[in-house]
Order: sequence, then C-alpha cells, then structure tokens
Amino acid sequence: MATRGSNGHPKERDEDRPLSIAVKFRAIGDKPPSALRGVEGLLERTRHGAEPLKIKPLFESSSRGRLDDLVERARRNDPTYEPTDFNFWTQITCPEDVEAEGLALAIRQLKEVETAYVIRPLPPPLVNPLDDPRSTNQGYLDAAPNGIDARHAWAFAGGDGAGIGFVDLEQGWNLNHEDLAAAGVTLISGTNTAYYSHGTSVLGEVLMVDNMLGGVGIAPAATGRVISQHRPSGYNTADAIVDAVANMAFGDVLLLEAQETDPVGGQYYWPVEIADANYDAIRLGSALGIVIVEAGCNGGYDLDAYTNLAGDRIFDRTSADFRDSGAIMVGAASSASPHVRLGFSNFGARVDCYAWGENIDTTATNGAGTANTLYTTGFNGTSGASPIVVGAALIVQGMAEASLGYRFSPRELREILRMDGTPSATPATDLIGVMPNLNAIITNGHLNLAPDSYLRDYVGDTGDPTSGMVSSSPDIIVRHAPVADPQAAFGEGSGTENDVNLSQVVETGHDHTLYVRLQNRGGSAASPVDVDLYWSPPATLVTPNLWNFIGSISLPSLATGNVLTVSGAVTWPEAAIPGPGHYCFVAVAGSPLDPKPDPAAFGTFDNFVTYVENNNNVAWRNFNVVAGPPSSEGPPGFHALPFLAPGAFDTSRRFALETIGRLPKGSRAILEAPEWLAEALRPHPVRVQHDEKRRVARIPLNPHGVQPIGQAILHAKSMAECRLLVSIPEEARGHGYEIAVRQLYKNREVGRVTWRFPGKSERYDGKDRGKA
Repeated sequence: MATRGSNGHPKERDEDRPLSIAVKFRAIGDKPPSALRGVEGLLERTRHGAEPLKIKPLFESSSRGRLDDLVERARRNDPTYEPTDFNFWTQITCPEDVEAEGLALAIRQLKEVETAYVIRPLPPPLVNPLDDPRSTNQGYLDAAPNGIDARHAWAFAGGDGAGIGFVDLEQGWNLNHEDLAAAGVTLISGTNTAYYSHGTSVLGEVLMVDNMLGGVGIAPAATGRVISQHRPSGYNTADAIVDAVANMAFGDVLLLEAQETDPVGGQYYWPVEIADANYDAIRLGSALGIVIVEAGCNGGYDLDAYTNLAGDRIFDRTSADFRDSGAIMVGAASSASPHVRLGFSNFGARVDCYAWGENIDTTATNGAGTANTLYTTGFNGTSGASPIVVGAALIVQGMAEASLGYRFSPRELREILRMDGTPSATPATDLIGVMPNLNAIITNGHLNLAPDSYLRDYVGDTGDPTSGMVSSSPDIIVRHAPVADPQAAFGEGSGTENDVNLSQVVETGHDHTLYVRLQNRGGSAASPVDVDLYWSPPATLVTPNLWNFIGSISLPSLATGNVLTVSGAVTWPEAAIPGPGHYCFVAVAGSPLDPKPDPAAFGTFDNFVTYVENNNNVAWRNFNVVAGPPSSEGPPGFHALPFLAPGAFDTSRRFALETIGRLPKGSRAILEAPEWLAEALRPHPVRVQHDEKRRVARIPLNPHGVQPIGQAILHAKSMAECRLLVSIPEEARGHGYEIAVRQLYKNREVGRVTWRFPGKSERYDGKDRGKA
C-alpha cells in the first residue's frame, strides 16, 4: 500500500523527486506563456527573489510542427476527432522543497490554466500476491471458453501477426532473453530503466519465438518494439504515447502497460487515460488509426462511479460526460472457466474485454534485467490480461491484411474483438466485457476466412442457423445404382439443384449408392472435406443413439462461392440394409478448419439441439416419397406410413407432437400410436378410437394445416412405434401433396418426418430418375 500524506495524496518519496506537474493552458493567444506567474505566495523561495517557475513542453519528443502534422492527419482520418492543441500542454519541475500536490492545486486556480496535476512515477499494473496457484501451461492460447483460441488462428495466413507492428509502452525489459532475442525487439525512445521482469513477461505473452525454447507468443511473427515512459526530462507517459503513435502505421497495436494516480483523490491503480494529457494523447493515436490497448488496472474500482476534477463521469458510458478515447480497455478474470472477475480488477461499462489475470505462463528475468533463461507460470493482473487481448488484436489485423488487403480501424477492431466473445461468469456484475474468441471472429461476417462447408436442411437454406431441425435435405441422395457422372447429374448447372425427389426407395436384393452435395460459403477452400453417412428408421426425433453408420467419403477440395459440389459414391452394401422401405439419412461433414462433430461428444440432449441449430454441417433427409397406390398394410384405401416418436437419449423430457398437412380436399389422416402414448398426451385427445387387440389408439387429424396432437413426457431412449394413415381421393392423385409429423422441445422443432405423394408431373418412378 502506498504511504499517504495529510491531504490524502501519496506521500512524496525522495527517490521520486524532482516531480513534474502537467499544466494545460487555455487557448488564449497562439502559444502558451514561457513562465508561470501568480503562485509566488506559495513559494517561499520566490518571495526571496527566486525566478518564476519555468515552463517546458509536455510533449517534448515532438516538435510543434510534428504535433500539428499528427493532428491534421488525425482530423482527416477520423471525422469524429475533436483536435486538441498539444502545444498548450506544458510541464514544470516542482522545486524539491515544495509539496507538489499543493503547487498543482494552486496552479489550477489560475484563470489561464485549464487543468494541472502531478506526474508521478508509478509501477506498472503489477501482479496480485493473493492470486491462485500458478498454472503449468499456456491455457490462454486454447479454444473458447478457456482461452482466445490463438492455436486455431495460427492455421490462417497472417494468423501469427505477421506484418503488424506492436509497441509495448512501459519502463523496462530484458530484450536479450533467450525466447525474445530472435524477435528483434528494438527501443523507439526513452530509457530502459526499471521493472525489467514486468516488461519481459508482457513481451513473452505476445512475442515468444516459435522455437525449441520456452513457450510460444500469441502473435510471434508481429514486429515488436518498445518505448519507455522515462523521457529526457523525466517520467512522462503522455509524451511517450505521442512519440509511439508518431512512429507507428495505421492498424498497428500499442499496449499501455501503465497506470495513473487519480488527480482528485490521489489513489493509485487507475487507467492512464484518467489523466487529461494521457487521454489527449490516446485520442490522437486512435484518430490516427493506431489500435491502443489499455490496461484497466488493479484498484478494484467501479469506473462508472468515478468523477474527475471537472465533476464529469468520464468513464460512464451512460453519462453525457463520457469521453471515449478509442482505446480497448482490459479487465482481468480467473483462468478457470467460467471466468470470474478477479477482485483487484477495475470494472465498469468502459471495460471492453477481459482475459486471464492469473496463472499466465511467460518469460521473466531478474531485478537487474540480466537473467536470460527465466520463466514464470504466475504472471497476472490486468498487466497479464492486456497482452492476451493485444495478441488477439494482432492476429485479427494480420489475417485481415493477408486476406482482405487492409487493416481494421481502432473502433472497428474493438467491436470485432467484442463480437461473439466469451462472457464472464456473471456479466451483469463482473462488468469486464468479453474475452475475444478468435474462432468466432474468423468465421463471422467481418473476416469470413475459414471454410464454411454445409449441407442444406431444405431447399432455400443458405447455411444460416435454423430455428428448428428441418429434416428435408435435398443434398442426401440415395440411388439403386451408381451414377456415371454425379456432378453432371446432381451438381451445379444440372437443373436438379433444388429437386427433392432425386432419391429412390430402398429395396432389398442389391447394394445402394449414396451421394451428398455440399457448398462452401466461407472465405477459403475446404481441403479435404470428410463426410460420414448414417441411416436410422423414420422418426420424428433422430438422435445419435439411432444413427447407424453406412460409410464415409472424402472430397479433396470444396471451392468457395457456394458451388454445389457432389461427392463420390458411398456404397450401402446389401447385407447392411435392414429391409425395404423408407429411412432417415444423416450426413455429417467437416474439414480441418471447419471440423465435424463427434456424435459421442454431444453429452446432453440440450447440447445436441443447440449444436444442430447453430451448425450447418449436419443435415437430415427424413423425407419420404410415397409412390403407387395404397398398400395392404393399412385400412382399405389408406397408405400406412410407419415412424418412431423417440424420447431423448439422456433423460425423460417433455415433448410436443404436431402434424402439418398439405393434402387435398376429401383426404383423411389418422395417427396410430401406442395406447400408452395416447393416454400420456395432454391435453388428452377427445376423439380416440382404441384397438384393444393391437393395443393402439387412433387419433383423427386435420389433413389441412397445423394440428397440435399434444404433449407428453417421453422417457430416455423410449421408442413409440407409430403409423400415419393417409387416404387421398383417387381423383386428386395426379398432383403432389405432403404431410409431416414433427416433434417439438421447449417450443423448438427438433425433428420431423415428411411424406410426399408425387404428382404425375414429377415423373417419380422410384428407379431410374436422375441416372446418367
């Protein structure tokens, strides 16, 4: 804990002297004064004839012309930028026998002064000694929700940060560390003088070289440089920021590994933009297109509640006083998922992202900055979290430049890093934003770099998430015999792209051949694409426990551009076919960068439903063509269409059943179900006919439109063997009609069986259609 003086501000230490005071003059005239008058009464030395306090530029590393040029560039680049005149920012050196905070207070009272505060040397946002035990690996590189999934991004061009500049702003580093030396990190300006291990650990998270030593940085191919807060006239964060951005290119990333004292209360551990000169410098940098990542710092403060010297709530996004520097502010959370905000992390709506704030494996050095072989598994704090977000930013910029030919602006990138990120354990109270999820960023609309191969759930499906598991894929095709040229028969330009009647009814006595059709709406070719095919009996719910493996096929490459591409043939051997009739077919596709799911990994039924709704590489064909006159297996004049109404695979759950009829006038439809299912339905069907001998119940259905049948609790892995009985008037059989039974869970469709009665114009003969 810092020692405090009688006024509540940190007690001034001899080693910090002489202290400087940042002073911003009001824009009266074209330049600030060269000496500060009006505070002589405070200075005993002045009353005895001492000279007035001398003024120097605060931004001493940049000439007036250079500052004006930066401001003009920022104005052209960012129409929302409201320029400040950096020439009116000055600094004075406080006499050693004068209390600096009192002098700053007196200076603020002068009419020509807009603001003044003490520039106080502070340690970077250091580790917290109360954190959890150390980790033994770089879990922050892993897939969400554990980490940012840098390992996934490395497979893409630019995914290692190649070509993007990175600057770490703090006080000291060991640039000769064995896992950093080959990165070629250079010093822009300032003096490499303190907190060497801190800076070495920060650089390691981002830049550890991909070699046989230590670990691997998040963006190891980025071009790294450093800049020190220790300037020619002393400690000066604002000057270091401006000098950094003046030496960076649009889209480069600047990390502010620093913290600031609150000019109001004097407490440590605040984000650096709390100081007005630092804010002006950051805002200039973001307007110039420099992505600035700012440690949220380790005071445990609610930033939304903070009020500055002017009485403004500068961090509260809901306040009219809110000021947005454009920086990405970072909080700290636990390394374990779900990630809980760590108690030391500052928080509030201003915090954009979080990352691990403990157990971070990275490089280290000794107090003198001379040890080149040390590592730590315990780096932490917002100091450790911020480089993780920097690494994500460098990766996104690298991939964008490699694939799109341009980089994102700071505000664009800030939104991208927050998009589909991993929320903290309790977002409403944690208030530290989200942890970037590079896998999600790669596949969303901003980058769309990954391959995105998909099978359609229905004609018109474009690969977007569905609100239910529509089970009428036109892209699973079953044939009695191989087709000579499946691409010509079923692929792009064949004329059959949207034909749902390409499959033939399964027969006994010979092998069958299956084909799948895929499209790729992603940003890169999928190579290779592997597809697994399964069959199940017709069922309103086709869960993995019903899947029976048929075979696999691999497509060497699937080009981008949504070109409908047909696989080679998959043989379904005669000996493996249970019998003639209708079946449900399931296809699961994937490639190395767009992997297919393992059916055994779904775990719970809810996970299964969520996966299928949100992923487009699983498709069902539970769509059956009923050709010919009614069979003898049902009541006279009725088609008897058997299907299963299963329970979930994990536990008892409540489901609803509905029919969707599109049959002509004069048709009849009846559900034949086991008595136990009919008795369990709520509300209980009013008109039910019972067959005591067969122990089934028959429920009349509306052949036109949607009819709820009822809800029932179905036990795990239960199978209700049902039949849909359908009669269509003979005079209406020249046209095509459909009827379906669907199963719902929590008001979401989780499966359906559809039967189509083809019309004469559809020319369905069950044997040779589509053969080439």
